[in-house]
Amino acid sequence: MVAHLQYEESQSGHPPDTRPDGSEPWLVVLHGATASGKTSLAVHLAEQFTGEIVSCDSVAVYRELEIGTAKPSPEERARVPHHMLDVVSPDQPYTAGDYARDARGILAAIAARGSLPIVAGGTGLYLRALLDGLFPGPPRFESLRARLRELEKERGGSYLARILQRVDSISAARIHPNDVSKVIRAIEVTLAMRQPMSTAWQVGRDPLRGFRILRLGLNPPRTELYARIDRRAAAMFSNGLVEETERLLARYGANCRPLTSLGYKQAIMLLRGDLSLADAIAATQQGHRHYAKRQTTWFRREPDVYWLNGFGDNAAIAEEAVQRVEKQLRSRHESDDGSDHRPSAE
Repeated sequence: MVAHLQYEESQSGHPPDTRPDGSEPWLVVLHGATASGKTSLAVHLAEQFTGEIVSCDSVAVYRELEIGTAKPSPEERARVPHHMLDVVSPDQPYTAGDYARDARGILAAIAARGSLPIVAGGTGLYLRALLDGLFPGPPRFESLRARLRELEKERGGSYLARILQRVDSISAARIHPNDVSKVIRAIEVTLAMRQPMSTAWQVGRDPLRGFRILRLGLNPPRTELYARIDRRAAAMFSNGLVEETERLLARYGANCRPLTSLGYKQAIMLLRGDLSLADAIAATQQGHRHYAKRQTTWFRREPDVYWLNGFGDNAAIAEEAVQRVEKQLRSRHESDDGSDHRPSAE
């Protein structure tokens, strides 16, 4: 079977048909911080349960970005079907709403084939859009955006973060101050709707229907996770990240949005002479560690997660995950959602 099946298989997004016994099909959602072993575990589960993997990564959707995205290897893609990788060109806009629409169509198609869909990835906003839906926010307010951009240039991103803190403290806690685009959008939505964005987005969303969802979370020890992150970031540079970035820059230019993501951003600074190789690697490592911390904070807020206290490529953790999935698949009316299995204290 072709490893990457295009989403044109099913774009309806309609819920899959129920099983002959009247039950809804299962959907496994696997999330965790970067470098926690999600890909390895997802492949293992897909092989055990005739599954297909749906990536949930806001950078892996772009074609030609390979080394800096840590996409599944060709060998892993050949073992089981993968979806939502290499969907669009780097110079094309692609939003969380686009992802939710396309991925929902794929989930329906997978279930219709009688396979187990497994969503694996670390982009919390994409996952929330897929499962919970997005609220119908107001259109872009270009004059306000321009003014906020001017303020960012004059006073820095921290000034915009303080504005957001005043008008919507919940969104301010969820959005990193350095993510200026998201900070501006949150301010824009809050002012346009005359209520905090965090309140507005609870209304009018369209949650995913037609599936019973089992959420599995990976929670490896932080010290070991950070060590693995550091090794992987250094390996990206050794494996040609700078050369890949140089090719992408020549083809798409410095304003190409995916090139602002971790790793590529530092590689560009290296190419421009703003960072040495050692400093670029160190900055990438630090950026990924901070990102992992934010991911962990985000996912711990998610409901009904069965937490696995280790890496996804650990044999014992993989076996625990298999047993958990097996238990759910065998039970038509499983009452224990696993929410009591919390992350271990660090």
